[in-house]
Amino acid sequence: MAVEQVGDVVVNGQSLPIRLNLDDSRFEIRVDEQVAFLLFRLRGTRLSLIHTEVPPSLQHHGLADALARRALEYARRQSLRVKVICPFVAKYLARHPGFQDLVEAGDE
Repeated sequence: MAVEQVGDVVVNGQSLPIRLNLDDSRFEIRVDEQVAFLLFRLRGTRLSLIHTEVPPSLQHHGLADALARRALEYARRQSLRVKVICPFVAKYLARHPGFQDLVEAGDE
């Protein structure tokens, strides 16, 4: 399994790793048996951010924001262009314009 830790997030005082899971094409945060994730597709130098999902019991802890941020930071480190498909990521980018330079032209 190709998994790499790309950051962490604190939930209820506990630091949880944010992982890049290449086998499942997603950034993920595992909490007990539940998983919050941001699904992606990587083709060449394009990272398409497709869908963010957070289980109801894990919502309102900033997990979706943490996933979006780490995915965009990963794209920057790897010199990737980002195609935004996920509506949540689009909203995140509107609140964090410092990542706009990563977005492919026509995807703003």
